[in-house]
Amino acid sequence: MSSSVQLFRDQKYHELKGQCIQQRQLFEDPEFPASDGSLFYQSAPPRKVEWKRPKDLCEDPHLFVNGISSHDLHQGTLGNCWFVAACSCLALRKCLWQQVIPDFKEQEWDPKHPEKYAGIFRFRFWCFGEWTEVVVDDLLPTMDGKLIYCHSNVKNEFWSALLEKAYAKLAGSYEALDGGSAADAIVDFTGAVAESVDLVQGKYGEIISEQMKLFEDLMKVHRRGGLISCSIAVSSGRASEVETEMGLVVGHAYSVTAIRKLRLGERLVFSFMAEKLFMIRLRNPWGKKEWNGAWSDNSEEWKKVSDSERKSLGLTLENDGEFWMTFEDWCKNFTDVDICRIVNTSYFSIHKTWEKKMMNGAWTKDSEPLLNLSGGCFDNRETFLQNPQYIFDVKKSEDKVLVSLQQEDRRKYKKEGKGDSIPIGFEIFKVEDNRRYRLHKLTVQERVATSQYINTRTVFLKRILQQGRYVLIPTTYHPGIITKFILRLFTDVPSKLKELKADKPKMTCWSLLSGYPRGVIQIKILSAEGLQKQDRSGGADPYVLIKCENQNIRSPVQHDTTSPVFNTQVIFYKKNTDSPVTIQVWNSNILCDQFLGQAVLAASPSDPREQQTLQLRGRGGREAAEVPGHITIKVFSSDDLAEL
Repeated sequence: MSSSVQLFRDQKYHELKGQCIQQRQLFEDPEFPASDGSLFYQSAPPRKVEWKRPKDLCEDPHLFVNGISSHDLHQGTLGNCWFVAACSCLALRKCLWQQVIPDFKEQEWDPKHPEKYAGIFRFRFWCFGEWTEVVVDDLLPTMDGKLIYCHSNVKNEFWSALLEKAYAKLAGSYEALDGGSAADAIVDFTGAVAESVDLVQGKYGEIISEQMKLFEDLMKVHRRGGLISCSIAVSSGRASEVETEMGLVVGHAYSVTAIRKLRLGERLVFSFMAEKLFMIRLRNPWGKKEWNGAWSDNSEEWKKVSDSERKSLGLTLENDGEFWMTFEDWCKNFTDVDICRIVNTSYFSIHKTWEKKMMNGAWTKDSEPLLNLSGGCFDNRETFLQNPQYIFDVKKSEDKVLVSLQQEDRRKYKKEGKGDSIPIGFEIFKVEDNRRYRLHKLTVQERVATSQYINTRTVFLKRILQQGRYVLIPTTYHPGIITKFILRLFTDVPSKLKELKADKPKMTCWSLLSGYPRGVIQIKILSAEGLQKQDRSGGADPYVLIKCENQNIRSPVQHDTTSPVFNTQVIFYKKNTDSPVTIQVWNSNILCDQFLGQAVLAASPSDPREQQTLQLRGRGGREAAEVPGHITIKVFSSDDLAEL
């Protein structure tokens, strides 16, 4: 975890605690007072809420009783099962909850030294790319002497109620937590990368191969410390909080507490394969109401499992809200799953290590097109490129890339009626290998990936990209919307992610002396064919070298072919509009590369912009002797440096 921690409302825990102990009084938080304003932003309480300290609710209060467990939590009257599900997930991972509840032993009640207790606690949340410490007092909302919101199943345990209070303070009020996403809370607890999967749209209940891929993926995420929650979407036929005939609750977030392959005796043959069953264990935040189908707590199926296997699975037959089901049944009964990956960036790890880059950005509005940065999605062709643009490189022949785009948390705007997330997404384009300035027109670039556009706080995409340079454009769905975002990119080798801010080369003292560009040219070398055979098997290992003025760009080598597909793009800013562009084809050899031919282009703005196939020639000008082979290219040229 980063050593720098931001202080919410600039409240310093140790300073405040020291003052309270010195003055022998319990802390009362002026930033989140024990009043209706901290509870609600629009509703009024049905009955009077009394704020009480833990010592007024029980005799021997503790932060934890017998450690922390996913069984500790119950939801209360607030519609924040998603928060409770996230807490249940968090409780499974000691290394994660200790980040959220720092120095928990120091914060714990000490019955031997009651004078050290000051009624103040601190929690840390990952807010928009930074760990933020939130201080709260221990006054908790009650009715009839009982906690009305999140609470433990043990009367004298208070970690969950106090954590919820700190989270409500961050959001502006307890009511601001009504209705939300478990993935968002898990990201706030851990800094994880969130991905939402629609089980219905992906047909995971029907296509067994997709189901198996998802099972392996979820098992890997869970094994590597990730957190998973799931729910059944509310629809016209299913109202929220209604129980299905199988005992599951609609519109309700469940936490996934285990994913296992279960070994069985010889006698059984199941839907996936004999002897192995793919299983998932869930927990209902209510602490009761369980699945009643196959493999539910009291079902016949468990009788076929040995006692030792049952013990290793931790099977309990109480109505404690935790239950097992087959992965197939899970895919068929649930509709949505939130996967939160703890992406490993440590070099000292046995698991795959990722290179991470994070950028803070914003969509901003301006009437001047070159300054406007809120152009909307790709459908808005006229304004789409008027968005922030980020460039990165894929250095390997291919690399798996994870992208997470997260907009700012809008819960704090609920009081103004603007608390809903904005639909966001992003596009990725393969661009010229030497691009250094913003895109102004899409010509030769290749659109290689599009995220979904959705009004969730985070949009995630996993993609394998080929070697080359890319521009990633995060956008709101509609143009003209102003808000902040963070962009995170994970690759196998460093990607050099950075924002493209300049529209064209900068005018400097040096450029005044040496010459400032007067034209821009874009070239895409698509392919070549009929090249001279270079080895005994009749193949070649060709690459192209593109030259303009004193700039050279070389493509990757294509192996064992005389008809290579290059798809190489370049862009040059020319100081002299008459400077030609030379495209040379070479054969790669261990000792000395071999020249196969070239094409020389005048590349003036009046040249045709459609695809053209050129005859390769020997060294010299455009009139040099022909040699075997043709090259297919596209050329765009302009006098306006900010056109392309």
